[in-house]
Amino acid sequence: MTRTDGPVPRAPEPETPGPETLLPEDLLATFRGRAAGYDRDNRFFDEDLADLVRVGYPLMLVPREHGGHGFTLQQAVAAQRRLAAAAPATALGINMHHVLVGVAHTLRLRGDARAERIFEQAAAGEIFAFGISEAGNDAVLFDAATTAVGAEDGYRVTGTKIFTSLSPVWTRLLVHARDDSDLEAPLVFGLLDRTAEGIEILDDWDTMGMRASQSRTTVLRSVPLPAGQVLTRTPAGPNPDPVVWGIFGCFELLLAAVYTGIADRAVELAVQAAGSRRSRATGAPSAEDPHVRRLVAEAALLRDGVELQLLRLTADVDSLGTAAAPDHGPRWFLLFSGVKHRATEAAREVVDLALRASGGAQYSRGQELERLYRDVLAGMYHPSDDESVHAALATSLLGPLGG
Repeated sequence: MTRTDGPVPRAPEPETPGPETLLPEDLLATFRGRAAGYDRDNRFFDEDLADLVRVGYPLMLVPREHGGHGFTLQQAVAAQRRLAAAAPATALGINMHHVLVGVAHTLRLRGDARAERIFEQAAAGEIFAFGISEAGNDAVLFDAATTAVGAEDGYRVTGTKIFTSLSPVWTRLLVHARDDSDLEAPLVFGLLDRTAEGIEILDDWDTMGMRASQSRTTVLRSVPLPAGQVLTRTPAGPNPDPVVWGIFGCFELLLAAVYTGIADRAVELAVQAAGSRRSRATGAPSAEDPHVRRLVAEAALLRDGVELQLLRLTADVDSLGTAAAPDHGPRWFLLFSGVKHRATEAAREVVDLALRASGGAQYSRGQELERLYRDVLAGMYHPSDDESVHAALATSLLGPLGG
């Protein structure tokens, strides 16, 4: 494991490329060709990552003055949809890096100087990962079982993080931990260096789907978190801290993008199947079967609805710091979690409809729709999950339980 063997290649000086230029069709075909092997072998996407680094994909949200492509969040979401349609687990893995750079993007839009150090580290070749999830912690971002103890130059962090995507290659890990020496702001958010002592990464990722993401368990034993790598301290519970806001929003929107990309590909495969299969009884193509037509149309309707939500909410985020920025107030968190929930649930239904429209051959191992069916199920486990989304929305509308 290295820091991508040095700084990520800088973006070319001419006009900023868009998602289609950064991820051309031939490169996507290469990623799609590898995806089945990664899934079968339960192996990390090393070759995909090397290609992504070569085109500067980890720098798509890094400003051009830092050597990046200067994408908006809306452009980054479009790129992640495009990548996920070819290689879902690759997209899910690199997503976690983009979440952290996305936090810097939102901080910069607010005029917050903390963004610059994240951009600088990304431009230097650091690969960011996400160490937030903990077994049994249904508060997720808003509390922590992991502990932080004050040290001479920062903290010592102890705990266990699960679902740490990019485990074979990350070099900086965003973690949150609880320091009860300050009960008004007990949660510490910061970046751990992989070379620090006390980090153990377990080889325990053997799942139904999203296998190439290699989202392994990370055990932290008194790992140093230098003061210079601390991003913020916050109260427990939902709060408007810009770092927490950025983590929550970028995580949900970029995650929704990955699962919408799966839906994009499922619709495409259903259309292909409808055009290539024929009824033995009538000789007519499946594309003329009213039942198949309805299934494919319903799948496309579901996908299109999520696309519009992503376009609107990413535009709202990208307008931060301008007169056009909407004042969603506390509803931002509900909007972010809602679009993630609807995107993952819609994608799951889209893949199901595509399977129903495409015939029994897709039930066999090795078929792309069979793999997408397993990959898309992971969406129900990412925060915010079904229970928390509905509970938060009910509280906003009906008030807390017990008044």
